[in-house]
Amino acid sequence: MANITLKGNAVKTVGNLPQIGDNLKDFKLVNEKLEEKTLSDYSGKRIILNIFPSIDTGICAESARKFNVEAGTLNNAVVINVSKDLPFALGRFCAAEGLNHVESLSDYRGTFGDDYGVEMEDSPMQGLLSRAVIVADENGKVIYTEQVPEIAQEPDYQNALAALA
Repeated sequence: MANITLKGNAVKTVGNLPQIGDNLKDFKLVNEKLEEKTLSDYSGKRIILNIFPSIDTGICAESARKFNVEAGTLNNAVVINVSKDLPFALGRFCAAEGLNHVESLSDYRGTFGDDYGVEMEDSPMQGLLSRAVIVADENGKVIYTEQVPEIAQEPDYQNALAALA
C-alpha cells in the first residue's frame, strides 16, 4: 500500500501502482454514454492514465485541463482521466470546459481502484481514487508512474509527458 497524505494527514491506499516494465492490467471503465471501455479499446496507442479523486475539486479539474492541452499535441497517444465520479458529471465537466483531447472514464462500478492499487482505504476520501499518473507505451508496458504523495498537489506533468518522448 502507498502512504500518501491529504493536507498533511496520513492516507493509505489498497496497494501500489504497477511497476515500470509491468503490463497494464485490463480494465472496465464507463464513459458518459454509459458504454464500457477496456484496455483493448486503446490497443496500439500510448496511454497516460490521469487518476484522481473527483473532477469536482480544484486540483483534479486543473489536472484534466492541463493534460487536455498537452494531449492535443501528442502523436499516437491518449490521455484518460479516471475517477469514481459518475460518468454524467465527467461528461458535463468536459463539455463545459471544452476538454476534447482527453477521455474521461468512471470507475463507479468497476475494480480499477483495487486493480491499480489507487483506491484510498481510509480518511474522509475513503473509497475514492488517489492522485496518480501511469504512462504506458503502445504495447501496454508501463514506462512511468507517479503516486502523488500529497492529494492536494498536482502531478508532475513534465515528467509524465517526457516519458512519451
